[in-house]
Amino acid sequence: MQVQVNTSNGIQNKETLDKWADEFLNEALARFSQEITRVEVQISDENSARKGAADKRCMMEARLNGHEPLAVTHHAETQDLAFRGATQKLTRLLEHTLGKLDRHEHRERETIRKDPSVIE
Repeated sequence: MQVQVNTSNGIQNKETLDKWADEFLNEALARFSQEITRVEVQISDENSARKGAADKRCMMEARLNGHEPLAVTHHAETQDLAFRGATQKLTRLLEHTLGKLDRHEHRERETIRKDPSVIE
């Protein structure tokens, strides 16, 4: 799963943020790795120089194999809280959306139930 992070001018430490976001999202969304090709993250400071409650915004968009992308947005006081909140929202949205696909489309995925050595 590829992770792409875009930031606005008010966000600092771009290289460190890229590496941390890649590791964090790959771990948090590991169970969906067969369905997700890419996650795009956009972090911005809504009111730049001025301080204020919930002025950091994180938008995440997950690109799924053969389906429309899913997007969530979360606002918080810090970029860390905004990122973690958006990750939680994206996880719930993926659980909901892919759970529906399991019930209705019976999508293909790896499972130990099809492995003859495990069944015996």
